[in-house]
Amino acid sequence: MSTATQARKLTMAEAVSEGIGQEMARDERVFVMGEDVGKYGGIFSATTGLLDKFGPERIMDTPISETGFMGTAIGAAAEGLRPISELMFVDFFGVCFDQIYNHLAKNTYMSGGACKFPVVITTGIGGGYNDAAQHSQCLYAMFAHVPGLKVVVPSNAYDAKGLMIQAIRDDNPVVFMYHKGIMGLSWMSYFEGSTNEVPAEPYTIPFGQAKVVREGKDLTIVTLSQMVQKSVLAADKLAAEGIDAEIIDLRTLVPLDKEAVLRSVAKTGRLLVADEDYLSFGLSGEIAAIVAEQLNHLQLKAPVRRLAVPDVPIPFSRPLEQFAIPQVDGIAAAVRDLMKLTID
Repeated sequence: MSTATQARKLTMAEAVSEGIGQEMARDERVFVMGEDVGKYGGIFSATTGLLDKFGPERIMDTPISETGFMGTAIGAAAEGLRPISELMFVDFFGVCFDQIYNHLAKNTYMSGGACKFPVVITTGIGGGYNDAAQHSQCLYAMFAHVPGLKVVVPSNAYDAKGLMIQAIRDDNPVVFMYHKGIMGLSWMSYFEGSTNEVPAEPYTIPFGQAKVVREGKDLTIVTLSQMVQKSVLAADKLAAEGIDAEIIDLRTLVPLDKEAVLRSVAKTGRLLVADEDYLSFGLSGEIAAIVAEQLNHLQLKAPVRRLAVPDVPIPFSRPLEQFAIPQVDGIAAAVRDLMKLTID
């Protein structure tokens, strides 16, 4: 197989690291800074091996001072560099949120376009491994709510590499969020569907292009991140019962591929939004509103249904955590209920 078409199976962590490394080799302005990104290789292995290749001047471990290194990334970008800034857990962003939503997100607009801020912020999201309320959230809706930030949430290794390279090349700030449970880490159980074939050469995946993971005719499941793997497993169960589910992986929240959602729901007539973020004021409500506003009652066979984390902190207890975060059986049950509903 030629180098131009060579593909290997990589974990999502390996794919992210490879994408960053290829862009660092291509563009000397790209550098990485953050907590444990150097010798440790990132707490979720997103920068493994990069310190040996590029040295401590381009792979920089920072103090645990989130406001400091996020501010440094903004300043570096304003001066023409292209920083990648990692903050281990999305739960910790409150410490430096002013730098992100008041400066990074707004300064291109407030400078009349004179300044660009090509910063990629990477972070781990999601629960499922008993790390309790302060290490288990997704929170991507908080970032998608702020104008000026692009928000990327891949579900597999192939998408992760292409979206990472696209993010680094983008002249706008990008928040790149990877679910810990699909990174392929040896010390954490994960869903195998996230490890797939990844081309060796660099490639990009444009933002705002959702992917039809599974075609179906009876209803649409709109989802992202680890919930894609869970939805696929649920759809396999449902297929044995004669229910044919279509699955849409959003890939990015900003920009959002509204057309892909509307096209699928117009075909199937039913929509379930499956989300690991909180139920209220989030992604699931946004998708439901788009469908309600854009499709008429003749195109919908049943009311829109949402499955997300109830408005409670993520519990430490495994049984409670499994109850709070939507699981495969919960998705399947929600689909069965939805198939029984009709609009009079």
